[in-house]
Amino acid sequence: MRRWQVLAGVGMVWLAATAAAQAPYVAIEQRVDPQALAEVGLTPNQLQTLNRLLREAEQQAPAAPAPVAPVPAQAPTAAPMFAGLDDGPIEAHVTGTVDGWQPGTVFSLDNGQQWQVLKGDMKLKKPVINPAIVVVPGIAGRWFLQVDADLPKARVFRIR
Repeated sequence: MRRWQVLAGVGMVWLAATAAAQAPYVAIEQRVDPQALAEVGLTPNQLQTLNRLLREAEQQAPAAPAPVAPVPAQAPTAAPMFAGLDDGPIEAHVTGTVDGWQPGTVFSLDNGQQWQVLKGDMKLKKPVINPAIVVVPGIAGRWFLQVDADLPKARVFRIR
């Protein structure tokens, strides 16, 4: 059945193109709103010349192109369910010593990025030098910095 629908669609396109090619020229005065045409300010002689040029151009136009087979529709790509979750985690090392964080703390990473803590407080039992961290994307563009899988994450935003 799908094949017949495609063939019927191609036939309709061909008929419309043939009818359009055979339709007589319609004067510009009949195509455009009279007030809009008056705003242009063409004289009757200029309108007559314009109509003649358009009629000649239409007659010299090549015949309607042969119908082209329709391109199969592609399945639409699914939009992400939650913005930001398509971004992958960022794995890096903090440059320097980390003994905890609070709002305003800036983490400089070895990849050149800098992330500042927006929410979350944590005091580590002992300082860690150049720890491996993961910055994980959350919903709606939020990011969370994780120093250790067993510790709470800090909500952060990228400043550089």
